[in-house]
Amino acid sequence: MGGAKQTHSQSNSGQEQHEHRGVLGANTELIFSLLSGLLLAIGYILSLTTPELAWLSRALYWAAYFFGGFFTAKEALESIFKGHFEIDFLMLLAAIGAGFLGEWAEGALLLFLFSLGHALEHYAINKARKSIAALADIAPKTAFVQKNGQQIEVPIEELKIGDTIIVKPNSKIAADGIVVKGSSSVNQAPITGESVPVDKSPLLENQFNTQEADRIPAEHKVYSGTINGSNVLEVRVTKAANDSTLARLIKLVNESEAQKSPTQQFTDKFEKVFVPSVLALVVLLLFAFLIRDEMFADSFYRAMAVLVAASPCALAISTPSAVLSGIARAARGGVLIKGGGPLEELGQLTALAFDKTGTLTEGKPKLVEVIPYGNTDMNDLLLTTAAVEKLSDHPLAVAVVKGVQERLHAVEIEAADHLQSVTGRGVKASWKGEEVFIGNKGLFEQELSTPLPEKLMADLKQLEEGGNTTMIVRRGGVFLGLIGLMDTPKKEAGEVVIQLKEIGIKRMIMITGDNQKVADAVAHKIGLTDAWGGLLPEDKVAAIEKLKQQERKVAMVGDGVNDAPAMAKSTVGIAMGAAGSDVALETADIALMSDQLRGLPFAIGLSRKSKVIIKQNLWVSLGVTALLIPATIIGFAGIGSAVLIHEGSTLLVVFNALRLLAYKAK
Repeated sequence: MGGAKQTHSQSNSGQEQHEHRGVLGANTELIFSLLSGLLLAIGYILSLTTPELAWLSRALYWAAYFFGGFFTAKEALESIFKGHFEIDFLMLLAAIGAGFLGEWAEGALLLFLFSLGHALEHYAINKARKSIAALADIAPKTAFVQKNGQQIEVPIEELKIGDTIIVKPNSKIAADGIVVKGSSSVNQAPITGESVPVDKSPLLENQFNTQEADRIPAEHKVYSGTINGSNVLEVRVTKAANDSTLARLIKLVNESEAQKSPTQQFTDKFEKVFVPSVLALVVLLLFAFLIRDEMFADSFYRAMAVLVAASPCALAISTPSAVLSGIARAARGGVLIKGGGPLEELGQLTALAFDKTGTLTEGKPKLVEVIPYGNTDMNDLLLTTAAVEKLSDHPLAVAVVKGVQERLHAVEIEAADHLQSVTGRGVKASWKGEEVFIGNKGLFEQELSTPLPEKLMADLKQLEEGGNTTMIVRRGGVFLGLIGLMDTPKKEAGEVVIQLKEIGIKRMIMITGDNQKVADAVAHKIGLTDAWGGLLPEDKVAAIEKLKQQERKVAMVGDGVNDAPAMAKSTVGIAMGAAGSDVALETADIALMSDQLRGLPFAIGLSRKSKVIIKQNLWVSLGVTALLIPATIIGFAGIGSAVLIHEGSTLLVVFNALRLLAYKAK
C-alpha cells in the first residue's frame, strides 16, 4: 500500500512489458480479466438458479480467482522479491481473506474488478505514452548516401558527420544537416509545430564548417524527421543519429516525466502520513470484535474492506497521468516542457520578460525608411547609397544593398570605388566622379564641420525617435537624404501579445541592450506594457529579480544563449528557436522548437488546462477515499462495492488526464 505510487509508475513506465506479455499477446491481461468476469457471472447465476450445483459455482469462482488474480499475484510477488509491499499484494490479501470467510463470490468480484481496472488503466496510460513514443517513429530508418558518384542506402545509425545524403521529394529527412544542393519547402511541423512549410536553400560548401552548424542561418538547416517538399535535396550531415535534434527531443521528453511537479511532491508527502495512518486503522479494526458484539470474521471483513477503500491508487496516478499527457501534447505542438514543475508554473505566470533581438524581432536590420531631401529623386538616393554600401560587408551595409535591390528589382547597381571607413562615423567613396559620404550626424558635424539643413535635422530626429538606425547621404556638396534601418518586429509578435493579454498576462516587458529610444519604439509597435533598454547581460539578471519582486511569477523568453543567466533567475526560462540548438535545449525549462512566438499562448493555455485537470483529479481521488473509508467502517459498503468505486475513480482520473492529448488552443 505504501508503494502504491511505485506500483503504478513501474507498471505504467514499463508498457513494453504489458504490450507483449502473456500467451495471448498484448491483450493477455485484459482477456484474463474478462474471463474472470465471465466465470464469476456464470457461477453467480448458477448459485441463484440451481442451488444443488453449489460445488460447480464454487469451482467457477476459483477459476475466476485464477484468471483475475494471475497478474495481480505476479506483480505482488515481483514487488515482494524487491522488498516492497505494493497495492497488488494488499488486494490479493483482501481476496484471500474473503475466501477464508467463505465469500468466494465477493473475492472473485474484487479480483475481477481490480484486474479489469489495471488492464484498462494500462491501456489508457499507454495511449499517452504512445503519443511520446510516436516521436521516435518520425525519423526514417535508412538514408541514401552519396558515395563515389553512387547512391547507397544505409541505416541511419551508420551515418557519419560530413556524409552527403540524398533526400527525395515528399520523403522524410534522415538526419540533421545543411542543404548543399537543391531548393525545396520542408514541412517542419513534426519538430517545431510550424503549420506552414519552410523554404530551404543551399549553402556552398566553402561557406560553412560542419562543426559550427549552430551558427548557420535556419534557411539552410534541416532536421531529422521533417518532410521534404517537391524537389530533391542534397544534405551534408552535421549530427549523428543519436545526437540529432529529434533524438535529443525524445530523450529530454522522456527524462521530463521523472521530474516531479509541486502537486506530485505534495501527494508524496501526503501519502507518507496517510499510508501509516491507514495501516494503523486496519490493525485496530481487526480487533474490533473485542469491544463490539460481533464475530472475528466480521471484524476481519471490515478491515479488508477499509484496506481496499483506502488504497491511494487514484491519488498516486492522478497527477503523473495529467503531467504525462500534458508533456506529450506539448511535444506534438513543438513545445518541449521539461517536467511537471515547469508545466504547472507556466500557467501561473503574471508577467513575461522578452529579449528583443531574435525573440521579438527578426534579429537582422532591414531597410524600412527612405526620405529624399530637397529635389533628390528617390531612385537616385537608393542607387547612390547601394553603390557605396556594396563595397562593405558590415551587416548594416548588407541590409541596405538587399533593401535597395528589393525596391528597385532588376536595376543593376554599379559599385563605387575607393571606399574608406571613418571609424564610428560612417564611410566615404567615389561614385561617377563624385565623392559620396554616408554616415551619422557626427560624420558631418564633427568630421566634416558641415551643419545639417534644418529640414534634414527634423527628419533625422523623427526617424531616430522611431527607433531607426539612420544614415545621412551626401554626394558632392549636395545632401541627398536619409536612409533608415531597423530590426523589425516579427510578423506574429503583435498578434501574440494580444493573445497573451486576453489570457490574463498582465505585464510584458522587453529587456534589451539597445538604447531606450529603440526599445520604446519596438515595444510600442508590438504592444508591450514596458521596455527596459541599455541593459548588459548582468543587468538583465537584476531586471528579472526586480520584476519578480513586483510580480508573483515571471518567465524570461530568449534565445537560450546570452539570456541563460536571466532565464535561470526567472520562475520559468523559455527558449526560442530551440530546434538544432543544443544550448537552448539544455538551458531552458521550456523550449519552443520553432523560432515563432505563437507557441507561447498555446503552452500557457495547455499549462492552465493541465492545472485544472490535476485539481479535478485530486478532488476525485481524495473525495472518493474520504467517503469510502467511513462507508466501509460503518458497514455501508463492502469489499465488492469498495473496489468497484475505487477502480472506477482510478480510471476516471486517468481518462480525465487523457483529455489533455486533445487540447486545442483557443
